[in-house]
Amino acid sequence: MLTAYNSKRGVKTTKAGISMQHGTGRGASRRAVFAAFAGYGLDGFDFMIYSFAVPALLASLHLTTAEAGAVAGAALASSAVGGFVCGVLADRYGRVRMLQWTVAWFAVFTCASGFAHSFEQLLIARTLQGFGFGGEWAVGAVLVAETVAARHRGRATGLVQSGWAVGWALAAIAFWAANATLPSALAWRVLFWAGIAPALLILYLRGRVAETLAIVAPTRGRAVQIFQRPLRATTLRASLMCTGMMGAYYAVTTWLPTYLGRVRHLSVLHTASYLLVLIAGSFAGYLAGAWLSDRLGRRRSVAGFAVCGATLVLVYMRMPITNTAMLVLGFPLGFFMSGIFAGMGAYLAELYPAGVRGSGQGFCYNFGRAAGALGPAYVGRQVALGPAIGAVAAGAYALVVLAVWALPETAGRELADRSSGAQKLR
Repeated sequence: MLTAYNSKRGVKTTKAGISMQHGTGRGASRRAVFAAFAGYGLDGFDFMIYSFAVPALLASLHLTTAEAGAVAGAALASSAVGGFVCGVLADRYGRVRMLQWTVAWFAVFTCASGFAHSFEQLLIARTLQGFGFGGEWAVGAVLVAETVAARHRGRATGLVQSGWAVGWALAAIAFWAANATLPSALAWRVLFWAGIAPALLILYLRGRVAETLAIVAPTRGRAVQIFQRPLRATTLRASLMCTGMMGAYYAVTTWLPTYLGRVRHLSVLHTASYLLVLIAGSFAGYLAGAWLSDRLGRRRSVAGFAVCGATLVLVYMRMPITNTAMLVLGFPLGFFMSGIFAGMGAYLAELYPAGVRGSGQGFCYNFGRAAGALGPAYVGRQVALGPAIGAVAAGAYALVVLAVWALPETAGRELADRSSGAQKLR
């Protein structure tokens, strides 16, 4: 890779117009991981508050279940758009700057949700919140991947991913505390207002986290390169891998509780104990998946979690399960459903050269998020929920295995070497 040192900027610049900033040592890595972890955790807190608040919203704002579902769907759709757009902007304007903007964005519109007095107002606020939610992960994952040493990259990005489980747990605790001390009509508003707290993270980002990559004289239309040779096949396969992961996750987490409650007549699914077991399993899955991603490699780890996830779903569908057994099985459900995502931040970053890394990562992950939403939509139209859940999960995980084995193994790859590839894309 041909580089030249620019003393004014303190960076090394490639001929492709990409600069790699110094200051990516252990301290810088820790600060970047903490910032991304905190951002994604607070992201998860803000996003999950809505699911806990739905019953109160139905009563307070006189929403129908269809309207509540539309609000959730709109946020999910806008998050897919936000993930790609913010990834493109991160390639153009820098990772840290865009991370600041995405955190501020979702914090402001989460807080704004607490002031809603109608379906339309809530729909607008949550749709805009979703845009920042999707963008935060895409930008934060690239920042960490570019900062941490190759041998630890999977564990670092997996740790960031585990922030979601922490935010989920905090949302549950905050919900129980608010409803224990405040009238339900006010509690949900206070929870949304508390969503402004992540904005404080911006102060930390501005003073403590260094930019890893800056684009010098950016070229318009650079994001288009992920759809052109030689990256087109990579984008297709990575998008299919993410689609399978998201499709299985959404189908199982959306419909399995309904199936087990209505068909199997289990009552434990809506208890605090089950929720905490599920969250604990998710957190453990993120950490284990992150370690396995570095230890076994990206492809083996993803494929292994997909096979185990499919097997577990079939167990739920076919074996007799009691409330006690379900409480125990909540842990492996959270473990495998979430653990498969642990190494995604590292894997997607390693598949793309520096100049389009944010664009590629943002597109593939969020294409999967949008396309994966078709899974639960299909299940919801079927009369027999059990067979439909099993078929969608098995098919989605099979797609994951096929796609990941068509992709290269990237564990241990130095991203600095990949940045030189941007010259070939010109």
